[in-house]
Amino acid sequence: MSDTLLHAIKNWTEAENPSAFLAMNDDKEVFTLPGTEGVVLYRRAGGYLVQFGGPFAPEDSYGALVAAFRAHARDQGLRVVGVQLQAYDAERYVRHGFTVNQIGASWAVGLPEFNLRGTRFMQLRNKISRALRNGLKVEEVAAEGRHDAIERIDRAWLKSKGENVRPLEFLVGRIGGPAQQHRRLFLGTIDEEPVAYISYSPVYGSRSGWMHDLSRRLPDGSPGLMEAVNAAAIEIFRGEGAEWLHFGFTPFTGLSPDAELPGHSPAFSWLMQFLWAEGAALYPAQTQLAYKEKWGPELLIPEYVAFEGQASLPSFAHIFRACNSF
Repeated sequence: MSDTLLHAIKNWTEAENPSAFLAMNDDKEVFTLPGTEGVVLYRRAGGYLVQFGGPFAPEDSYGALVAAFRAHARDQGLRVVGVQLQAYDAERYVRHGFTVNQIGASWAVGLPEFNLRGTRFMQLRNKISRALRNGLKVEEVAAEGRHDAIERIDRAWLKSKGENVRPLEFLVGRIGGPAQQHRRLFLGTIDEEPVAYISYSPVYGSRSGWMHDLSRRLPDGSPGLMEAVNAAAIEIFRGEGAEWLHFGFTPFTGLSPDAELPGHSPAFSWLMQFLWAEGAALYPAQTQLAYKEKWGPELLIPEYVAFEGQASLPSFAHIFRACNSF
């Protein structure tokens, strides 16, 4: 199945989803329709099948997969809610009777002309310089043999987030597994001790490049660790001719009335705006966006949630349940 998924990610409509490589994670189930090309990725949470993106399918199979997946859920007495749909998915799901709202956005930097010169990047340069002065060294490494170092950083990072915080799944990347050969891992060390890492996933389609995916740091480490690791990776990606560095999906950010589609729920739009302003306990959207904005992203990609029937809080809550956030 991994070869089938990789083919879908590279060649079909969902290739335009910068987070498409998350389909390769083993935290998702795969729905197929016999005699039809394409797959739907999902995870069950309570009475819902939480779908990741739209169908990974050629255009002539897309509608059939949507209908078949809804029937699959209905046969089990379940409902469908989809998250991280792209604009082309959103338009199709409206036609299939879903209520579709913007839920956030993903962000990207064009690499060919990127540099850190100028006053807008002065604070970012200072943070990077501070980390390097404190002895940080960054190198690209193979994930194999680094399990203990990664695990130590992960444990410390997670502990710093609070007593009952659990690692997110489903809409975030991972390290390891059969798909690791396609990812890239950059590790920061000080005095040969691992202190931070960033894992990058490939992005295909018309905005191909890499996605700044899973990232962790020691909470008591030097300021500027993540910035310095990412800056080092950018230089390598630029040297290889990569076009884009994507920063992935952040809920509640980049919200715009102009991005909403006919039939959207005004109440849900209000909720997204409220969670942007007051929802840090649910998800630290403002902190996440502040990091991304340091790099001067020039591309904002709206992302959507699709509710079978009317938008509802239970459907929305089960997205977070599927992500292991509670």
